[in-house]
Amino acid sequence: MRLFSPRKTMLLLVIRDKTKTPVEYLAQALKEDIHKIWDSVPKPEVFKKAALSEFFNVEVTALPSYEENEELFKEQVGKLRHKFIHSIDPGGLAADRRGVIPASGFCISAMHIWKVIRENKDLNLPAHKIMVATVRCEEIADEKLRCFMLDEGWLELEAAVTSGPVRSFGMKLSDIIDFYLLDYDMETMYFDEGVRTVKRQQLQSEIV
Repeated sequence: MRLFSPRKTMLLLVIRDKTKTPVEYLAQALKEDIHKIWDSVPKPEVFKKAALSEFFNVEVTALPSYEENEELFKEQVGKLRHKFIHSIDPGGLAADRRGVIPASGFCISAMHIWKVIRENKDLNLPAHKIMVATVRCEEIADEKLRCFMLDEGWLELEAAVTSGPVRSFGMKLSDIIDFYLLDYDMETMYFDEGVRTVKRQQLQSEIV
């Protein structure tokens, strides 16, 4: 909303494998969920009370099962394809066309968008390697945490402490924790150092 002048965009939701449940009922449920998401989105002050309908036309359509009725499925897909092919026709999927930038003005528009992103740090997208590192390090950390929770040595210690103090408990536990942290280090060694360090600390904290 800070990057572009407000104009309506079509949000088309396609439900696959339509059942006997009326599409109207499903559409209502989906639209209610979308409104909840919209209400939770942080907005610039000028759009604090803006309704979803000011920015989006929400449309829901449903397709039959390909496995159960291939012919009807292809027919319905053909109609949907027609909507995309003729999307800029009046009432088409392209919705509000008034704010569309002509091709001759794209370069200036792109420069303006980039300028706004650079000046607003919270709009700046993370570098690709940071994004990839964050996703993969989180996945690896989650896997190591699951492995730790199922580790036989840990399960034995966990069971043993219920009956009283365990000799060398700290040393035994440290050895198990170090094993999984080292495993994490080996699998994340080629990702961004800052990201992998933060995720390692989070993993260690969760284990402890």
